[in-house]
Amino acid sequence: MNTPYEVMYDSQTQNVPVKSWTRGVQFDDNSRQQLRNMSTMPFIHKWVAAMPDVHLGRGATIGSVIPTIGAVIPAAVGVDLGCGMMAVKTSLRADQLPDSLAAIRSGIEANVPHGFMAKGKSRDTGNWGDIPDDVMQAWLSLKDGFSALQDKHAFLKNGNNVNQLGTLGSGNHFVELCLDENDAVWVMLHSGSRGVGNRIGMHFINQAKKDMERWFINLPDKELAYIPEGSKHFGEYISAVSWAQDYARVNREVMMARTLEVLRNNIDEPFEARTEAVNCHHNYISREQHFDKDVWVTRKGAVSAQAGEMGIIPGSMGAKSFIVRGLGNAESFCSCSHGAGRVMSRTEAKRRVSMDEHLAAIEGVECRKDAGVLDETPASYKPIEAVMAAQQDLVEIVHTLKQVVCVKG
Repeated sequence: MNTPYEVMYDSQTQNVPVKSWTRGVQFDDNSRQQLRNMSTMPFIHKWVAAMPDVHLGRGATIGSVIPTIGAVIPAAVGVDLGCGMMAVKTSLRADQLPDSLAAIRSGIEANVPHGFMAKGKSRDTGNWGDIPDDVMQAWLSLKDGFSALQDKHAFLKNGNNVNQLGTLGSGNHFVELCLDENDAVWVMLHSGSRGVGNRIGMHFINQAKKDMERWFINLPDKELAYIPEGSKHFGEYISAVSWAQDYARVNREVMMARTLEVLRNNIDEPFEARTEAVNCHHNYISREQHFDKDVWVTRKGAVSAQAGEMGIIPGSMGAKSFIVRGLGNAESFCSCSHGAGRVMSRTEAKRRVSMDEHLAAIEGVECRKDAGVLDETPASYKPIEAVMAAQQDLVEIVHTLKQVVCVKG
């Protein structure tokens, strides 16, 4: 039978198959092996699904969907717990934007802390120094849950949890101003649970590894260390991850509000926001039912695409992005890709792509144009059009966006 996905299965080495939506896109051997390693775990439900943006990750492949019964793998969820996207459509039109977008970009950079501390600075400029009132107000919805976690986990007693709420981070995190196919203005951003999510993720990854050693469990990759359901740490992990995912969602909401404030300060006429809004995780764990079983679904760089569910699939900083509607494809555990997927490491991108090539790829976008963002150059990602073509049975495109402003972490 001709299917839109490919199946990898070796009865000698794999417990379950790997189904990959990768026709027409690069799918390297290291990622294939990493997925095969995952498929040997005894608690995988049915199969592992690989999305078209699949590429090598730590322990678990980025762009994978991992359904499990009776256990979860902390490294598969990762350390940027709840990382994801938010997009809001405004009532603004392209012709209502100022001719120069430089002031909007600098306004976003001033209103949303981003990146890391510059050397010689007294504090991390990617965090809040004096915490604004709106950030403190947003923290109230998270405060009680965090206090409960602190009571259980000493490693959470200190940290920048409040100071990083409403901040972007670094790497591939971004805030963008985009135009859709009808020249409507959208704001789109990408970020997660910042340092507190990282601490939670690393703690339980290390705890799972210690348990594997104590129980003399051999794994094809030590990063596949797991926490069995019913064990001492399982409930603690699920509670901590759930809180971190809430933090990530609120983090995006605060940044979105602050970015819209910048737009209002730079555009004379009033406008409405949230005429359409999407806020979706793509590094997370969820309790769902698939093939008549209640399972834990880990989406490592993948988005839920239940029938009718809205999602966001961004391209690189010089490419298109897409607002999509899920088709509820059971074979993918109702999932789709979370982006384009890297084809070059950050080091390789800096080595192989010249500044002239990078500048040509981001022409027309108001953004940083220095060597510091060369690792995010469009050539370091798979072509987003090919990625979308490979998952036509997973989502339908509702809006096509093209960025005109990009603020990178």
